[in-house]
Amino acid sequence: MTRTVFLGTSGFAAAVLARVADSPYRPQLVVTRPDRPAGRGRRLSAPPVADAARALDLALLQPENVNAEDAREAIAAAAPDAVIVCAFGALIREPLLSDFEMLNVHPSLLPRWRGAAPVERAIMAGDDETGVCIMRVTAGLDSGPVFRMGREPIRIDAKEHGTTLASDETGGPAHLTEATSPEPFRPFRRGGRRARRGSHRGSDRRRPRSRRIR
Repeated sequence: MTRTVFLGTSGFAAAVLARVADSPYRPQLVVTRPDRPAGRGRRLSAPPVADAARALDLALLQPENVNAEDAREAIAAAAPDAVIVCAFGALIREPLLSDFEMLNVHPSLLPRWRGAAPVERAIMAGDDETGVCIMRVTAGLDSGPVFRMGREPIRIDAKEHGTTLASDETGGPAHLTEATSPEPFRPFRRGGRRARRGSHRGSDRRRPRSRRIR
């Protein structure tokens, strides 16, 4: 069994968490951002991942700073073989970055759209497709090596008079994690490491090709 910890915050991350929780990589701990005031009434509101973790009966941690010593100790106590990161919304710094093997679930076809709101940026740019990359977390912005890539068409929905993801009823591209999740975790099981491969550095905006890491 591969032990994991999940770091995420957004609605997309909550959809990914639900998929991961229903797999052999069910997290021993979920880490998300603290509750924040939201809406006109500025009432405290829990992040979508916090609500999802409670609904899935997963251990939950909401530190003010994920890089602080107490947060790092809590993650270490879960003894993860890998840490899954998805739309966490805060920088992960050293030494946490090097303490554990980290995989990022990024909702775009790298290297085209890095950073925040990649799905929205793909739609605004008129792209025909988007997708999910599973990649190693590094100090650079979405610049680590990609292990798996899954594609998802973007279509014009005449009925809704708008542009949508073809599978938005299933959480958009989050469902692609089912097809892409098993292989990247295998090298991170106790006793094995995968060698680092090339990264997606630079500002290349050309249509990327799918990569299969053997």
